[in-house]
Amino acid sequence: MSQSAIITASPDVMSGTPVFAGTRVPVQTLLDYLKAGESIDDFLDGFPTVKREQVIAFLEAAQAQIVKLVA
Repeated sequence: MSQSAIITASPDVMSGTPVFAGTRVPVQTLLDYLKAGESIDDFLDGFPTVKREQVIAFLEAAQAQIVKLVA
């Protein structure tokens, strides 16, 4: 999945807050859910416009960035 299919940021959508592409759901909301101990399924139940593939691709991209930082 391409980066543009995962996250977008536009001044016209949520004032430029990074959101899952094709939605108005901020990426930070997923991080808040996970930080609170909620599952990906809980997040997806609350935000059905976000696709599971987007969440997984986002988390994999974040993991890749962390691996680069510590390598």
